[in-house]
Amino acid sequence: MIIMNGEKPHRQQDKGETTTRIAREIVDAEIAKREAKTQRLKSARLASEAAEPAQSNKVASKKRHKSI
Repeated sequence: MIIMNGEKPHRQQDKGETTTRIAREIVDAEIAKREAKTQRLKSARLASEAAEPAQSNKVASKKRHKSI
């Protein structure tokens, strides 16, 4: 709440500030939730990769026939 020259702010300003505060709280909560999910998935992926034996990424070459 902003008080200028000893006067109370208008109701409109109060409502706007309240709306802004609530919207920011919602957005911040969503960001925290997304970051927690990302961290959880990353940990699971790293654990899964560590459990698997190292596999080579080589692709079996195909035998090609010569054209006549």
